[in-house]
Parts: sequence; structure tokens; C-alpha cells
Amino acid sequence: MNEPKDLQKHRDAWVYRGGQRPDFAVEPGPGQESVWDYPRPPAYAHDDRPVRIAANGAVIASSTHSIRALETGSPPAFYLPPEAMDMSRLRPSDHRTFCEWKGEAEYFDVVTATGIVEAAIWRYTRPLPGAEAIAGWFSAYPEKLDCRVGDEPVRAQAGRYYGGWVTRELVGPWKGEPGTGHW
Repeated sequence: MNEPKDLQKHRDAWVYRGGQRPDFAVEPGPGQESVWDYPRPPAYAHDDRPVRIAANGAVIASSTHSIRALETGSPPAFYLPPEAMDMSRLRPSDHRTFCEWKGEAEYFDVVTATGIVEAAIWRYTRPLPGAEAIAGWFSAYPEKLDCRVGDEPVRAQAGRYYGGWVTRELVGPWKGEPGTGHW
């Protein structure tokens, strides 16, 4: 998959860019974060909470060091370093996607003794300028896998395409929910 010729058009299409929280956004309380305060293009923040990813009872990754991709209107995706991954459980997939801020993502199926979870893990090996912090790091779809931050089970961001990790400190609404396609 190549970089789209109209990359700037896709970037310019975003109505909200984190500069000002829209009227419909939930006001964060103490200890909460509004996804509407995250910037666009995304920011990348280190996080030292324990993160674990499992499939069918098998641990796929575990780390106390991750990077959260903070993008306006979306729960962050957590990215784990390559050494946190059990690569013996990953099988390259033909699936690819393109993000106008991060570039082309390559995907991996997760293989366990009890089954295969298709295109559940992704990474950006050659990200676009600005996203170098996550080059070669892995993230996962909480919709497909058991993802945890600390002891908290992560809820999946709605919309199937999005890989945001919904944790209790976040307030939205966020992209992917009904009626959010124009954001």
C-alpha cells in the first residue's frame, strides 16, 4: 500500500484537532482525560502501567513500558516494544491499512493452541514523519484480544476499524460511535 496522493486532503478533513474541546464533549473530572484534549496530528506519550495482551488464554505480550498514541476524538492505542511480544504466536497477515498520520500498518494473526485470531495485532515499520516514536512497536485490537492496563480489562473502541483502548480514566464521546462519521 502506498502513501495516498491526496494525503494532505485526508489530514485537512479532520474538523477537530484538539485545540478546543467541542460543546458535545464530556467535561473530564479529577483523574480523567478527555479524548478531545488530544492533538491532531497525534502525540505519543510513554506509559509505565503494566500492559498485557492475551488470546485464548495465551499471553501474547506483557510490558511495563508502552507508548500511547493520543489522537483527537479517539481513545489511545497502546503500543508495546518488540521485546514484549511473543513472536512465536504471531503470523504475518496480508491485511494492510493506511493512516494519514502514521502511514502503512502491517498486521499479524495471533496463533494459539485453540485457534487463530486474524489481523489482531499491527505495527508501523516505516511510519510517516512525526510518528517515529512507534516505529516497529506493536498494538492490538481489544475487540479481538484480551487487553489489560494494570488489572483493568480494556474495552474496545466502537467502529471495528479503530483500535483505541477504552480505560476508565477516559471521557468522550469518541470516534466510531453512531453519528461520529463526520468528525
